[in-house]
Amino acid sequence: MHTPLEKLTLIKSKVNEIISQTKIKTYPKIIVVSKTFPIEKILPIIKSGHLHFGENKVQEAENKWVDVKFKNKDLKLHMIGKLQSNKAKKALKIFDYIHSLDNAKLASKIFQYQNELNKRVKLFIQVNLGMEDQKSGIPLKDLSNFYNYCKRELLLDIVGLMCLPPIKSESENYFKLLKDSAEKINLKDLSMGMSSDFEKATLNGATYLRLGSAILGTRKTI
Repeated sequence: MHTPLEKLTLIKSKVNEIISQTKIKTYPKIIVVSKTFPIEKILPIIKSGHLHFGENKVQEAENKWVDVKFKNKDLKLHMIGKLQSNKAKKALKIFDYIHSLDNAKLASKIFQYQNELNKRVKLFIQVNLGMEDQKSGIPLKDLSNFYNYCKRELLLDIVGLMCLPPIKSESENYFKLLKDSAEKINLKDLSMGMSSDFEKATLNGATYLRLGSAILGTRKTI
């Protein structure tokens, strides 16, 4: 049985191997998705020097990460779950990246609270590539207009696009589509790829991989 730190090291080696065999120039950052796991299980990874961690609930992130981030100034915390606009202010206080910008109301709240808090975060627009009713995200046909609204009117720091391919789909097709969509609006970062498909995501230009169970094991359901 490998420890989480050993699993992370093995995954980094696998990603390195993929990149060395291709023409890909960007090594993706690995976000260790620590939702539902206690900070004690994550501390060895933090102590190893790993910087990027992900949570999907604001309250859990507050309870778990405030003290840790105060002691480790270089840590970067990523909000990867659905963010309600009424929790945007709290999210901005604790997170450095938000991967789930998915509507105009949330964008305007982030704009408002960034000015109040004098803090800017890096944002990914979540794109609903599969047009799934149960998933959040901007429809592909509306992406260009939404990006222009966020970037030009609100002056938000939009760094890239994020997607969650439909379950039981060929995720690689969606990764290619997200990459093409990002290139059309001149965005470089791609948040795509999870524990089950990070190799395909790496091959298709992911710059951020969101990995939980592959590193920390099966999570508790809460």
